[in-house]
Formats: sequence, structure tokens, C-alpha cells
Amino acid sequence: MLRQQKTDHAAWLVMIAIVLFLAELLLFQHGSVFFLLFAIGCMYIGRKRMPKLSGVVLFWFGLISFIISLASMVTFRISLFFILVYIIWQYMQSKKAPVQIQPIMTERKHEESSLLERKPRWKNSFFSSQKTPEHVYEWEDINIQGGISDVVIDLSYTVLPKGEAVIVIRHLIGNVQILVPYEVEVLLHHSVIYGSAIVFERKEANLWNETICFQTKGYEEAEQKVKIITSMIIGTIEVKHV
Repeated sequence: MLRQQKTDHAAWLVMIAIVLFLAELLLFQHGSVFFLLFAIGCMYIGRKRMPKLSGVVLFWFGLISFIISLASMVTFRISLFFILVYIIWQYMQSKKAPVQIQPIMTERKHEESSLLERKPRWKNSFFSSQKTPEHVYEWEDINIQGGISDVVIDLSYTVLPKGEAVIVIRHLIGNVQILVPYEVEVLLHHSVIYGSAIVFERKEANLWNETICFQTKGYEEAEQKVKIITSMIIGTIEVKHV
């Protein structure tokens, strides 16, 4: 049902974009539309002639002209405004009802092959916030990417394997919170364009295009440890004990 709703939303956005483009053609300045089509033609012909110098020049001329003409269109600005409103609305909805990451694992064996296909438990999500379930679940290394949302991973409801467990999260905008039991050692490698980091008792505010790395004292010798690798454009990473 949720996937169907997202598909419907995308279809509506495409239809609205087409209507706005026709409105630009009929109601506003016609020159910007025809110049846009001319720029697309230059890009197409230039791409065909590459790697000749004439093709490279024509392609880049078309690309720059396309960007300029697109930015000058009234309907493009209107579309951009509604897209931003839609993104903000989706983010507010995700704050109200985070999606729980369910501990479901399936395996399928291909015929005449020793390769097992495993369905990942952790899903990528652009708008919906995610969190681990509030009950016991089986551990699996995490490798996800998110858009405009929050992520909460609670390790107190799972049993980590001996050795090094790995968490990799790539994020655009939002907060990432990882809750770690006291007996588990941690290594954090975090990269951010702008944001802050809270790692146990350590706080780093106003980070600008920085990479930080923290490691607990007993990490190298520990039997159970978690390696956390995160990157984001804007947001806060928080690692705390539970």
C-alpha cells in the first residue's frame, strides 16, 4: 500500500510538471520554451559528434543554455517550490510515524548453484524515518542510505556476534542515533558537511565539512565491538550508552 501511494505521488508530480510546461508554452513567453528545445537539440547533436571538438563545444553550449533557459521559466520555479513543499511535508510525516525495521531474513537457493540470495533486512528510505524494533531481533550488519529522515538503531535488543559488527549509514539530511550497550566497544568514523556529533560524553558542535574519528580504549582487544561509519550533508550523529 505504501509503495502504491509513493507511485501515485510520483505519477501526479509528472502530470503536474507536464501541465505546467504546457502552461508555459501557452500563457507565458514562448521564447524560453523554444530556446529550451534548441538547447536540447544542441546537446543531442553534440553528443553524436563526440569526441570531436565541435561535438564537445556544441554539447556544453547546449547544456549551459538548457540550464539557463530552464531557470528562466516561470513554471520551473513554481514546480521547484511545490517540490520543496512536498519534501518538507514528507519529512514532517516521517517524524510522526517512523518505519520499524523488521527482523525478517529470507534465503533462496538458485538451482545448480551454491550461491545463496539473502534479502537484506535493512532498507534504503528517502523520506521515512527508520528505527529498529522494540523487541529482540537477530543481528545483521547494516549498510543503508537515507534521504531526509531520521534513523534510530538500538543494539540493546540484539546479540552482537563475537568480533566486529559493522554499521554503515549514508545520509542527506536528518539525525542518526545509535544506542550501544555499556559492555560493547565502539569505533566511529563520521563525515559531515554541516552538523554536530555527540559520542558518549564528547560533544562536537558546528562541524563544517569535517571528518572525525573516535574509538573507545578497549576497542582493539574487545571480543564484541561495533564499527560505525556514517556520512551526511546536514545533521547530527549521536552514539550513546543504554
